[in-house]
Amino acid sequence: MFQKKVTTEEELRSIMGEPSELVKRKVISYLDHHCQRLISLSPFVVLATADRFGYCDASPRGDMPGFVRVIDEKHLLIPERPGNKRGDSLRNILSNPRIGLLFFIPGWKETLRVNGKACLVRDDAWLEQMAVNKAKPLIAIGVEVEECFIHCAKALLRSKLWQPEAWPSLENFPSAASILHEHARLSDMDVAKIEERLQKSYTKLY
Repeated sequence: MFQKKVTTEEELRSIMGEPSELVKRKVISYLDHHCQRLISLSPFVVLATADRFGYCDASPRGDMPGFVRVIDEKHLLIPERPGNKRGDSLRNILSNPRIGLLFFIPGWKETLRVNGKACLVRDDAWLEQMAVNKAKPLIAIGVEVEECFIHCAKALLRSKLWQPEAWPSLENFPSAASILHEHARLSDMDVAKIEERLQKSYTKLY
């Protein structure tokens, strides 16, 4: 399908050019007070993981600002709230601990990137600290931070992500239940049943 592919870093650099000294030097290996403050304000993070074969996955996590707990300058803890039980990120971490995190703060044009090694944590002392409405997570993702840095605002500026007047209209967009019905093709579940199931699941966030 694609006729011209870039196959070496040398070729890539000849197209992109070299990063500036500022870009090269902006990466730090720990969570300083700026990074800790940003994480405390973030209600949304995307987890990037891959299994031992290199198959990748990006999965969203969201909660009240500060739901990702900063333990110290080198460690984070992310509660695993109730979901669809696929466990893609969790299964990947078991076979490949490498993880990348992208933190968003509504209205802030930059993002915070954190990379490191992850593990699955079941220590009651930590899980109890992340309980909401007395419901503690069954498991959490522990992250040992190896690098973190601010990512520039160009992607969010181009997308106008925080500008409601630029958002596309969803007036004629199909419902999630309709899309799931077409994808799953379950003979015993129509759109109405799937919608009911979705809405029921949305009432149990913790």
